[in-house]
Amino acid sequence: MPSTYELDDLDRKILALLMENSRRPYTELGAKLFVSGGTIHVRMNKLIAAGIVTGQTLMVDPTKLGYDVTAFLGVYLKSSSEYQPATAYLRDIQEIVSAHYLTGVYSIFLKVVCRDTEHLRDVLGKIQAYEGIQRTETFMSLEESINRPVQIIPMDDLRELRD
Repeated sequence: MPSTYELDDLDRKILALLMENSRRPYTELGAKLFVSGGTIHVRMNKLIAAGIVTGQTLMVDPTKLGYDVTAFLGVYLKSSSEYQPATAYLRDIQEIVSAHYLTGVYSIFLKVVCRDTEHLRDVLGKIQAYEGIQRTETFMSLEESINRPVQIIPMDDLRELRD
C-alpha cells in the first residue's frame, strides 16, 4: 500500500457516515452509496491499513455517569524542557481526557472531567503537585454546544446521504 493514500469521493462518504454512527452495517452503507457491502469492507480495510482510520470508540455522556464538571486548564510550565516529563506525569491522572501542547500563553491545555467541584479540587492538587508546573488557570465549562468529528464532505452532501 502506498505511504500516502488518496481519498476519493466514496471514501469520504463512507467515513462521513461512519463518523456519525460507527455501528452502521456495511450493507446499509453500500445500499446508500450504490456499492456492495463487500466494497465498503475492502475500502475500510484500506483506510485502516493507511492509518486514516485508527480505531473505533464508544462515546458516553459523562454526566450520565456522575461526572458533572468539565473544566479546561491552561498549564504554565517552568520551561519547555518540562513538556515530555510533564505529559508522562499527567497521563496517569485519569480525569484528564485530553491534553494539547500549545503556542501562546499556555504550554499545555487540558480538558478535565470530574464528579463535582471537590473532585476537581483534588485533581487540581494532583496536577499542581508536579514540580515542573509553574501554575495553572482553570476555566469551568457551563455547556458543550458543539462536539463533532472533522467534516470531510460538505454539509449539504452529508444531509443528502442521511436521507
